[in-house]
Amino acid sequence: MRYTYKTKGTCSSQIEFDINDNVITNVTFTGGCNGNLQAVRSLVDGLTVEQIEKKVRGIMCGMKGTSCPDQLAKAVREAYEHIHA
Repeated sequence: MRYTYKTKGTCSSQIEFDINDNVITNVTFTGGCNGNLQAVRSLVDGLTVEQIEKKVRGIMCGMKGTSCPDQLAKAVREAYEHIHA
């Protein structure tokens, strides 16, 4: 299932990804730091929701109180809970 998440407090405005069972693939960010986000996409492809949360939840970008990776962790958790509600 393709899932779209509107980010809050980051340079990227949206994250899209596929979630199948508990596995995340095909992550794309709209906006943000292209090089860094290509690395994030590559590093999380094929990981579970829990693995992504463990790796990137709580990462901060400057004084923003969040980051694109932190928003990704929130997005995959939201998608997982939406599917399993």
